[in-house]
Amino acid sequence: MKFVSWNVNGLRSVCQKGFVDFIRAENPDFICLQEIKAMQNQVGEEVFEGYHVVWNSAAKKGYSGTLLASKEKPLDVKFGIDFTDEEGRVIAARFHDFWLVNVYTPNSGRDLARLSFRELEWDPRFLSFLKDLEKEAPVIFCGDLNTAHTEKDLANPKTNTKNAGFTLEERKGLNNLVSNGFVDSFRAFNPQAENRYTWWSYRPGIRERNIGWRIDYFFTSASLSTKIAKADILERVLGSDHCPITLEVMS
Repeated sequence: MKFVSWNVNGLRSVCQKGFVDFIRAENPDFICLQEIKAMQNQVGEEVFEGYHVVWNSAAKKGYSGTLLASKEKPLDVKFGIDFTDEEGRVIAARFHDFWLVNVYTPNSGRDLARLSFRELEWDPRFLSFLKDLEKEAPVIFCGDLNTAHTEKDLANPKTNTKNAGFTLEERKGLNNLVSNGFVDSFRAFNPQAENRYTWWSYRPGIRERNIGWRIDYFFTSASLSTKIAKADILERVLGSDHCPITLEVMS
């Protein structure tokens, strides 16, 4: 089974930059997109031809939103966690052997205005949501978690410890995922990898010099970790300030 996750920073925009060709070439079984910034009626059906598509667009137009597409029709679908998901941040789809969760975690903001929300509400509630799903079946969850976990996961860790995406509070949220049995597939498959990032600022020269952050992930329940065949980052794929990430799991 092949999975692709990508914060596209605007689905309509990325469709004009080779997205359909990318999907046709990769031919994944499952596609998880974040920050789609679009409603279903704004994107042609041909974009996801051959897939069952689940939309969770934000109530605010041109903002946030997630999409999950699969060749196999989901048995069940859940939206949000345990509070109203007006920003369209979570889709959970049940398949025969696992739950697949697509998430676009809120950014704490440049002034850390949402940091306390992340630490005290979002992160613990999302973890609880995952553990409840795991009672039914193993979980694969992916998306933009808006946090670099360790110093290996960003180019300039020393100067970012008080910035959104690398605060102790946000990193604690990822530590809690790991301590509760979820496995970072890329790090498990590439334990020594450095300078592998998934997001770069749009400022001139940043991506070219690879001054990036790894903030997009595939995590799996521990019971699925031995089935990981490959986990990769597709840095050369353009179209967004993020790049796609992939996961391959043996059936």
